[in-house]
Amino acid sequence: MSISSTELDILGIDSHTFKDLEIFECDTGDASLFDFCNRTRSIGGAVVLRRRMQSPWASAERIEATQQAIRFITAQRSHFRTMPSVYAVEGTQDYLQEILPNLDFRNRLEFALGSFQVWANQDSHYFSIVRGAQAACRLIRALRAFAALAPLKNAPGELEPLLRQLRALLSRPNFRMVPDFDVGTWGTWKMLKLDQMLRVKEKETLSRLLALNYELDALVSMADANGEHGFVMPEVCAGPLRANADGLYHPYIANPIANPVSLNQQHRILFLTGPNMAGKTTYLRAFATALYLAHLGMGVPAQRFQFVPVQWLFSSISLTDDLRRGVSYFRAEALRVKAVAEAVARGDRVLALMDEPFKGTNVKDAFEASLAILERFSSRENCLFMFSSHLIELSDHLQRLNNQVDCRYFEAAESGDRLHFDYRLRPGISDQRLGMRVLRKEGIFHLLDKPSCPAPEVSQTTL
Repeated sequence: MSISSTELDILGIDSHTFKDLEIFECDTGDASLFDFCNRTRSIGGAVVLRRRMQSPWASAERIEATQQAIRFITAQRSHFRTMPSVYAVEGTQDYLQEILPNLDFRNRLEFALGSFQVWANQDSHYFSIVRGAQAACRLIRALRAFAALAPLKNAPGELEPLLRQLRALLSRPNFRMVPDFDVGTWGTWKMLKLDQMLRVKEKETLSRLLALNYELDALVSMADANGEHGFVMPEVCAGPLRANADGLYHPYIANPIANPVSLNQQHRILFLTGPNMAGKTTYLRAFATALYLAHLGMGVPAQRFQFVPVQWLFSSISLTDDLRRGVSYFRAEALRVKAVAEAVARGDRVLALMDEPFKGTNVKDAFEASLAILERFSSRENCLFMFSSHLIELSDHLQRLNNQVDCRYFEAAESGDRLHFDYRLRPGISDQRLGMRVLRKEGIFHLLDKPSCPAPEVSQTTL
């Protein structure tokens, strides 16, 4: 099956990765990344933003076009406040969707009789027509004024074709009927003639104007989210696949500790170790979230971010078994690795993150499977991998993988009964083990070592 150029422009990202990164929903009920970025003013704008977030770009050209648009909107934000009001947008949308009588009569007498019938016998319909026509006229007037703003004449990136189409639609001869003042005082005949033009002759044009307004609303939302969260626009690079960042952090965390990222063709694999709770999973999610935002054309939570676009982004963080389909936890892990392997085998540019894979089998199998996968990953050009593990024994074998593996770790400072996590990435391998200590700290062994208390006797009263 051939792949179209449009499909090649879209980043491959599956439902599991969407779930891992909490793009549209969060298991805890907290805000998703979509909620984090949604500053749209209209329902249609939110729909467009969701569509964009479902299909991030994979080509540098598309990403840069969105970046240019967002930068321009940020610099000219005051002009974008003159876009149509929510009332005009939603009112026009309702007007086009509502079932109302059409007076599309060629004969003037028939049109006059029909107009009188609507006015005399269907007053609720007539008032709906008046409200809808008013809203549509306000939409057209606002878009006229917006599109005519001098600073928008040379808008770059994605904005240029959107504004060009907007101006072409607004210049249609029928729209000359729309005056530069409110039409609320117009008489019945004139109002129904206006309705005939808007809702019959130019219904498709109005729908297209709304669609363009929604596209602009989504782009403005992305620009506003960038500014609100202090995101930095990444640099899109060419050449062999790589990703570099300084001061990377996860956007959900208050007062986060920032860390660097360095993945390239000299170090295709980042092998991450450290005890539980030290920050490994958060680091993986922070990087994957930043890379995802970068492919949207948005800014990222970092001081600096450079990347070559990938074609597939995979994460394997929160796997579960599937009882109904008879898929065990280990088989779910194997299927996840298979999905990555299939994309790699096709020759696609792949970035995959695996958080402690092969937990669903015994230690020996997990060790052998991890080593076998790392050996094969290390030889694949134009692919990058992050791989966290508690199997520190792998470190003895990683040195022979042509220096393709960069080892980093997080640690905990131990002081008496206390643990302190600084969440800072360090070079090397961690052999720190805290499992027994955490169990003792929680008092689990103390509870189990206590002698059992005999159950109280229950007296029985004979009635």
